[in-house]
Amino acid sequence: MAPKQQQAQLPSKEAALFRHLVQNYESKAYKKGLKNAEMILKKHPKHGDTQAMKALILSNQGKHDEAFTLCKVALANSMKSNVCWHVYGLLWRQIKNYPEAMKAYKMALNLDPDSVQIQRDLAHLQVQTRDYTGFVQTRRKMLQAKPGYRQNWTALAVALHLSGDLAGAEDVLQKFEETLKSSPPKTDSEHAEAVLYKNMIIAEEGDFARALEHVESIYKSAIDKTAVMEYKADYLLRLDRKQDAEAAYRLLLMRNQEKRAHYAGLEKALGLDRTKSEDQEKLLEMYQSYAEKSDRIDAARRIPLDFLSGDAFRKHAEQYLRRMFTKGVPSTFANLKQLYSDPAKKQTLLEVTEGLLSEEPKTNGAAPSAETNGSTDGSHRPKKPDPTTAWQLSINYYLAQHYDYHLSRDLEKSQQYIEKATSLNPSETDYTYQMTRARIQKHQGAADKASKTMNEAREMDLKDRYINTKCAKYQLRNNEHDNAVSTMGLFTRKDAVGGPLGDLTDMQCVWFLTEDGESYFKQGRLSLALKRFKTVYDVFETWTDDQFDFHSFSLRKGMVRAYVDMIRWEDRLREHPFFTRAALLAICIYTMLFDKPELAKQSQMNGSGESAAEKKKAAKKARKEAEKAEAEKKAKAAKQPQPKADDEGAAKKEDTDPNGLELVKTDKPLEEAMKYLTPLLELSPKNFDGQVAGFEVYIRRKKYLPALKCLLAAQSLDPSHPKCHELSGRLRLALQTPDPPLPDTVKSVIDTTFLSHHSSDAKSIGDANEEFLQANRTSAPHVHAALRLRHALRSGADEMKSKGVTHLQATLEAESTSWEEALEGLQVLSEIDGTEEARTGYLKAAHERWPEADVFAVEG
Repeated sequence: MAPKQQQAQLPSKEAALFRHLVQNYESKAYKKGLKNAEMILKKHPKHGDTQAMKALILSNQGKHDEAFTLCKVALANSMKSNVCWHVYGLLWRQIKNYPEAMKAYKMALNLDPDSVQIQRDLAHLQVQTRDYTGFVQTRRKMLQAKPGYRQNWTALAVALHLSGDLAGAEDVLQKFEETLKSSPPKTDSEHAEAVLYKNMIIAEEGDFARALEHVESIYKSAIDKTAVMEYKADYLLRLDRKQDAEAAYRLLLMRNQEKRAHYAGLEKALGLDRTKSEDQEKLLEMYQSYAEKSDRIDAARRIPLDFLSGDAFRKHAEQYLRRMFTKGVPSTFANLKQLYSDPAKKQTLLEVTEGLLSEEPKTNGAAPSAETNGSTDGSHRPKKPDPTTAWQLSINYYLAQHYDYHLSRDLEKSQQYIEKATSLNPSETDYTYQMTRARIQKHQGAADKASKTMNEAREMDLKDRYINTKCAKYQLRNNEHDNAVSTMGLFTRKDAVGGPLGDLTDMQCVWFLTEDGESYFKQGRLSLALKRFKTVYDVFETWTDDQFDFHSFSLRKGMVRAYVDMIRWEDRLREHPFFTRAALLAICIYTMLFDKPELAKQSQMNGSGESAAEKKKAAKKARKEAEKAEAEKKAKAAKQPQPKADDEGAAKKEDTDPNGLELVKTDKPLEEAMKYLTPLLELSPKNFDGQVAGFEVYIRRKKYLPALKCLLAAQSLDPSHPKCHELSGRLRLALQTPDPPLPDTVKSVIDTTFLSHHSSDAKSIGDANEEFLQANRTSAPHVHAALRLRHALRSGADEMKSKGVTHLQATLEAESTSWEEALEGLQVLSEIDGTEEARTGYLKAAHERWPEADVFAVEG
């Protein structure tokens, strides 16, 4: 059917209805909007704009297929309608097909070049996709159309700034200032922010002299005084005007005496070098002058410990520790643990602390009487220990944390000190020491004890959200999913759809989702684990999409510097540690599904990991609970007033795969793995585990050049890591008979960069691996890597299996082996010898070495 060249105008009554229809959409009154659309279409069934608006409402209700079908009909009826093309673009944007959305927006602009709304939507899409060239063009057109709005000038400056044209951005801001007939009032926050943004651009150009001159010109009128003072101090320092920079940083320290960056700036302004002994004395005097100003200042007392050494360090450390122990500061160890990377300082801190343990505290006043326990009004305040007890308590607590820390770990001593500290603590509501006891038990591998201990700590203060969260985390580490959800449920919305877990998902609680997924992964419940990791992935996708809300909001409110920072932060969003953790395990699951497709079938048959009878019983119980909850919900809803029709929102999409069974059904697991791997390699290239994951995916996809790239990256990050030996051997083995054959160009690159340095003969690989194994037989990680490579070379040799088991058993006796490494050895054992006899023998030996570790408990 040929499209109409021009759409007929609606009569006045229907035109009014159409205006109401647009208002209904904007106010999310979707039912009213659909009703108005039907009334118009009843008389004008081929009115394209009405059909398009109806499609937009349907899309917001989750009916995307129906919306697209109707919008295409609208376009057929009104091909020359900018409304139809605009809506078509909005529909594509909603399903994240940005190229198609951009095409539709541009088509709409061709039909209505002056439409501000279409231009704005196109600009938002361009900055969202980082099409800065198009963003500049669109913003320039918007400025030319309406030069009277500051927002349009600022937006163009931002577009030029993000595209790298700093001079152009500054010029736009300067020209706008020249158009002002009078100076804006001092209370104009938007103008004040734009001026600071201009200064930021000048500084990024590298012209610090002009940036300083500009910041001094706005010094008195600026609203954000701290930012202006920090800019000025930084510029003075960069321009080597050290005397003026010193004065600027001292002014900043008068405002905030705990900010390390200000002290660091003052050090540079004074021209003092931390590595020179003569400068260290001057630095110490400078910090002491600030410490003497108030007894509450900590930074000036703590920072000297970073650069002092020898006797000077010992003397200052003793003063610092004596002060902290006298005041009873629980975070003393947390303040000092960064120093433990220096073995000499670690030993000195231990010696000083143990020396102070035998001393009596020095107090200025009398200790509180035993009758009131420090309370003068007889109220029920927490009991306070006398000074001597508080002194002993603080030191024992510090030593407990010292011996629990991974760089100075001795869990037996740590437990002794925490028991002593707990016995000295008179408060029944201070859970700090109980938490540390749980942490020690966790490091011993006693997950069940740690969970119970942390729950006891939680019960000491039921109103504290932090300890509640910590308890849930420990419960997940002990695979107590139901208890963890119940614990978190104490602080979630009671009426949330899906219960506490549904609320945690809606609130994007990524730490809980990640921990929950890791727990399911440890249990082998792959479908649920993958479901949690997919949810984490979706949360990061949502955070990316949330930028759309700020493209207009930030410019409208004038928060330009924060907006630019947000754009730059979003560019590196997926280097976040929680995304990395979830991505690595998701990739591991997909490679497992590729290697053993039967795992997917097992998950499909029983996604919860329970027996068929248990599953049926649980389903019946869940059905009864759901019916009861629904009845309660209806009864509650009947008592409450019904919401107005105008308060409607988009329909919430129901989760049709709560157990992740559909996720493990994928026929292309490696392609799914690439969704997680690509951002991991792009944004976290220095993550060793990420490069190993990349190798595992690419070697299975027979993409040998990317696999080699990941291997070389891993070797550059940690050349002595045993995993590099294993991956190198596996790649050489795979390159012996590549299928399909390598192109000449690829073969040439691999030969030049890799094979020329290694022999690809299977026998040579095996001999080199045996030499590696013998040279590192007391190191568990090296033995694991060698046995995995040996298994890849000679998977069918029974003699090799027997020797492999012997090597694994021997690592359990090595003093350097941790229980975590022994647990990894159990996984290696299952790969090279899956017999129950070998597993039981390994578990018994491990249990004897680490009796506290739950993972080595042998049933029966």
